[in-house]
Amino acid sequence: MALLNTINSPPAHCFVKRTFHKPVYCHHCTDLLWGIIGQGYTCEVCNFVVHDKCIKTVVSPCSSVAPTLVKTPVAHCWSEPAHHRRRHCNVCRKKLDDTLAIKCEVCEYYVHVECGDFTVANCKDCATFVPEKNLPQVVQQHHWREGNLPPNSKCVVDKKTCWTAECLAGMRCEWCGFTVHAMCAEKVPTECTFGLLEPIMLPPSAVSIPRTEVPMEAIIGVQSRRKDILSPRNISVEFTGGDYKRDPDESRERSREEKDEVVKVFDGNSSLQRRMFRQVTVSRAASVKEFLTAAMRAFHVPQDTTKTYLTDAYSAEEVELEDPLPVTKLTKKDGKRPAVFLRYREKDNDEGTIRVYPSRLGAAVTIEHTVINVTSNTVVTEVIGQALKKFGLPESKPQDYRLVEVMLDKGVSERVMESTERPWELLKAVGRDSIRQMEMTRFYLQLVKDPHGPSIALFVGNLPPNQSQRQYENILTDILAGYKYSSIGPIYYEYGSMVITYEDSDLAVRAFYTLRESSYEDKNLLVMLLPNILPHMISEGVQPLLVFVNVKSGGCQGLELISSFRKLLNPYQVFDLDNGGPLPGLYVFRHVKNYKILVCGGDGTIGWVLQCLDNVGQDSECQSPACAIVPLGTGNDLARVLRWGPGYNGGEDPINLLKDVIDAENVRLDRWTVVFHVDEKMEDKQPISNSIAASTSEDNTQIFVMNNYFGIGIEAELCLDFHNAREENPNKFNSRLHNKGVYVKMGLRKMVSRKLCKDLHKEIRLEVDGKHVELPPVEGIIILNILSWGSGANPWGPEKDDQFNKPNHWDGHLEVVGVTGIVHLGQIQSGLRSAIRIAQGGHIRIKLNSELPVQVDGEPWNQAPGEVVVLKSALKATMLKKTSKSKLRRRNTEPSMVAKEKEQSKLQTIRPDPASSTHPL
Repeated sequence: MALLNTINSPPAHCFVKRTFHKPVYCHHCTDLLWGIIGQGYTCEVCNFVVHDKCIKTVVSPCSSVAPTLVKTPVAHCWSEPAHHRRRHCNVCRKKLDDTLAIKCEVCEYYVHVECGDFTVANCKDCATFVPEKNLPQVVQQHHWREGNLPPNSKCVVDKKTCWTAECLAGMRCEWCGFTVHAMCAEKVPTECTFGLLEPIMLPPSAVSIPRTEVPMEAIIGVQSRRKDILSPRNISVEFTGGDYKRDPDESRERSREEKDEVVKVFDGNSSLQRRMFRQVTVSRAASVKEFLTAAMRAFHVPQDTTKTYLTDAYSAEEVELEDPLPVTKLTKKDGKRPAVFLRYREKDNDEGTIRVYPSRLGAAVTIEHTVINVTSNTVVTEVIGQALKKFGLPESKPQDYRLVEVMLDKGVSERVMESTERPWELLKAVGRDSIRQMEMTRFYLQLVKDPHGPSIALFVGNLPPNQSQRQYENILTDILAGYKYSSIGPIYYEYGSMVITYEDSDLAVRAFYTLRESSYEDKNLLVMLLPNILPHMISEGVQPLLVFVNVKSGGCQGLELISSFRKLLNPYQVFDLDNGGPLPGLYVFRHVKNYKILVCGGDGTIGWVLQCLDNVGQDSECQSPACAIVPLGTGNDLARVLRWGPGYNGGEDPINLLKDVIDAENVRLDRWTVVFHVDEKMEDKQPISNSIAASTSEDNTQIFVMNNYFGIGIEAELCLDFHNAREENPNKFNSRLHNKGVYVKMGLRKMVSRKLCKDLHKEIRLEVDGKHVELPPVEGIIILNILSWGSGANPWGPEKDDQFNKPNHWDGHLEVVGVTGIVHLGQIQSGLRSAIRIAQGGHIRIKLNSELPVQVDGEPWNQAPGEVVVLKSALKATMLKKTSKSKLRRRNTEPSMVAKEKEQSKLQTIRPDPASSTHPL
């Protein structure tokens, strides 16, 4: 089929008339293309398919010009290659089903691995703080992403379906979630209000990150990706990514009609050295212009053909190809396919234009970029002077600014230019190495002074705990050598972690990479470059949500959740607990006066976060932020009490979890101090508890904080056996169902084995509120702060008429119950029986006459003889309790610490129905 005349549309597509031999859908209106021949048009570069009737209204840009439309380039954070079903590539627009692809961990950008060379660096800009702008001057823009919309999405403008599984179509704002047809996007109000997540969103304008070469992955804690994922294809690999991407049927038909030649195209010296090329299939009868056009499309280059030319790569002297029949004149070397260079015309080309973009120069600059005429003799200082005038800053001092060369090829790379460099000569030199890199190179005008400020904080972890400040300083001095920090602190002694601060960004970057490659006592150091939050840039009524995810909990559910939350929220408010625990996030949020926390993990993870809050609370503006839970553990007893469910199974949309956090109410959780004091004659035999954190005094007294329950005897022994089995084979315990099955098997074994805790009531003495309590014949006792134990069982049982008060988790009292054995434990967990009610009180003392298994909040160990005291802790915790629909309909009778705030709503020009199941966000 002969090519028809190219239709030039505003988005720079190269459309040609096509006959499709299978059902094809329009990428603009999503309707099926009907007809037998010539049903529509397709772009020769990006495969955009369109009706004849829609061709004049197309707004989606071609991938050849998409990078040039980005005002502020932001590199993507790529995942590992995987198969992504029901998704389309954002570069070639084809389905990803059966081929390896990568996705951005921050935005909904998907791409084939082989299309990685042509990705557009337009990820969400999540840190946009500008010192010269105050809160009223900030206007958050929508960040539209084409295609891969949630199923059944409807346009917020015309209320019609804008989603399809057949092609890359429709647009979605990555911040507020609004979905629209491509042609409707301009009708949506300019300002983005973050949609339904506005009450918990950390606005980008309130976040600042230092201007360094450290990638975003290292700041938000994304696991480092293999370096070869986006590596260039080797010359031995044959692929057609740069071809016209025709149907195989059509290609065969065309080959029968004409004799074609497959030619390798190098776009410069660099691509030849790296053995990188693109293949094009051209007719042997093609003219130079047709050959040149095909070569440029293969590299997605929108350059004017008059400024480029082709040369024979294998000829003795590199000469320009000329008509007629340039393809037949190519040199063939050792049976290899012919090859050509795509070159830029430098001869008699001593002047041109460059684009200069403003980089966070404040509210005074209102234009997106300016075009400056330059010659081969124009230097950087002259460009800065002209740019300041065009940006409306003629009074500014040129020495306060700098010009930065930014290359958008395969990500974003920046380089500060010297004042005597000549930008036009630089561009021509880049063109010799790569035409595409030349096209992807632009210039930014920046202030020399970093808007982030002089203070750059690094979080350092995995050092030995409980050392002195002098010891930590000596360790860091040995590792960092000449990269001395300006200050140290805070130091989290019991965790072996600290924050060090630098005043020089270059020094901070060198220290960052030095620490990341270092180890101490055979443990690799953990280092994170921390963002800075500016509280005055957070609107009144907004409580940013600090999200902690234990990616090791719940199988792979933790990884799925953290990826979803990074896309729904600002990734700088989402922290992976595998990278330094809760401390980095709590430090970043230390100046925020009012925020919430979402903990994704089991009961142990929640206790970990609450304990870290205890340590940093006095140094924070918000000393007791309210905590919500996504239960990923096995028992999830605290989550059950607070109505967050028995366990997250991946079936619920993460956006609904965040809505529940917004609607949840504040409640108080009593916390208790458990003090273990070992008899003097047994001090040398006292084992150290396994993993639960505790403080130990000089007289061998261990102190723990209890949130849920404390057990002694048969129940703690079973818990200890499970803990030891998991420590031996941690990889086997990644399923909630498997973990419960192991508990059952261990319980059955206990029924026939020697009973360590038989006659427990004779081995301990119990006092409650100063009064001795006689124990019935039991093999274990459980002290409850919440009415959920062992994955949802209620040992206290239903309400009945006795001497005890109705318990709850904020009444300042604990409940003491007893179990008679394994069978009784099983009956309690199955709901057939309750435990034996023994006592209720606020101060409990227990005398242990022999070594017995104990557990505090699910963390077990064998405790030597001695005394145990449980007393009310001065530490408080504010939790978020999920509200149900039925509860919202009736009068609120649950006591709460803080009255529910009045709901606030903003009237928008366009507001979809919140009750609709297809409502975006």
